[in-house]
Amino acid sequence: MTALTRSHYSPPWGNASIIGVAGSSGSGKTSLALAIVASLNLPWVVIMSMDSFYKPLTSAQSAAAFRNEFDFDSPHAIDFDVLVEKLRDLKQGKVAEIPVYSFEKHARLEKSTTIYSPHVLILEGIFALHDQRVLDMLDLKIFAEADGDLCLSRRLLRDVRHRGRDIEGCIKQWFNFVKPNFHRYVGPQREIADIIIPRGIENKVAISMVSDRIEKILAHKSKMHQIELRRLGKVAEDAPLSTNAIILNQTHQILGINTLLLNPETSREDYIFYFDRMVALLIERAIDFLPFVPKQIITPQGNVYMGLEKSGEVSAVVILRGGSVFETGLRRTIPDCRTGRILIQTNYRTGEPELHYRALPSDLSEHGLVLLLDPQMSSGGAALMAVRVLVDHGIPEERIVFVTYMAGRVGVNRVLSVYPEMRVVVGRMGDDMESRWVETRYLGC
Repeated sequence: MTALTRSHYSPPWGNASIIGVAGSSGSGKTSLALAIVASLNLPWVVIMSMDSFYKPLTSAQSAAAFRNEFDFDSPHAIDFDVLVEKLRDLKQGKVAEIPVYSFEKHARLEKSTTIYSPHVLILEGIFALHDQRVLDMLDLKIFAEADGDLCLSRRLLRDVRHRGRDIEGCIKQWFNFVKPNFHRYVGPQREIADIIIPRGIENKVAISMVSDRIEKILAHKSKMHQIELRRLGKVAEDAPLSTNAIILNQTHQILGINTLLLNPETSREDYIFYFDRMVALLIERAIDFLPFVPKQIITPQGNVYMGLEKSGEVSAVVILRGGSVFETGLRRTIPDCRTGRILIQTNYRTGEPELHYRALPSDLSEHGLVLLLDPQMSSGGAALMAVRVLVDHGIPEERIVFVTYMAGRVGVNRVLSVYPEMRVVVGRMGDDMESRWVETRYLGC
């Protein structure tokens, strides 16, 4: 399998489904979106507010905003170009940095919020169904309908309690901007909505309908992902072991350590000691792929020595929970190695790996080599997902080395068929569907 051979793989969060929820200011859009998420009780449905995408104001516009004389209820106040860019990134499964807007300061803050890997994204805002570019990406269009007096009362409570406004200013904005712009811009979105939901969170039937639709979307995505994994498995079965799969040279030392690790009669203390030794050997082999540059030094004897110096930082990402057993050996080899965490668990009902958590160094894409640590690779499904997370965060695949104690040929080929430029360092080749016993033996549970 050469570097020119590349199979397609799309993770479960690829082609994210986007649902737009529009409606008047104070119509209960946010509460409706929260009610939908609560009814699903799933970690892969995310709400994104259009309030984050207000345009930065000039000094004159800011002064007008503090006098309640700036029109925030016109579509011209929204930075649709940035919104569309972030939606496209999320639709493609990429990381999106979402701006944070302060209504008290009428300005964007320096910080941002990261959104990554939602299977379903709920976009809520008064103009969620306004821009054609956004509409082209929506899978479901919802309009939240509410009585005008109720919308005004909700807006008054919200702006006074949470945005530092006074009642007089709120009333001024309502009649100067909010009400006329509703008839001009917001109301017409009702005509293109797929579902119109009156009474907001009180409308349990409508919320149930939307939840059922989202569950069907997620079930379809899960089914397609499993089909894709099976297809990749077939490709891997028919191919020889990739040249980018590096198996430790089975020296007498390696064979001796494997004998102890595979022997059920080996004490847990000896098992941990020799497994840490094996990990150190695997890490040492993996960092051979770190880029080095020539460097000349003067030895203590005054001689010139032409050596090498690493040109980048080595970091590691642990796939929880199994990858945690690599950390002692990692620290013995690279004491100052920066580490991240990814939690991927297999759904016992579907057999599909699911991404539950990630915590990565912010500058990971700048590192010279990233080690992905997991003691066993069986089908390769979790490994595929973990590598995709790194690639989505800007790490070139040629800088990724997957380090594992034991792997099956099909699992390794499955990963390298999708990411042929990365490498897999393996201590020992095993069965493709061998149960995960390595971390259980190490951790004692």
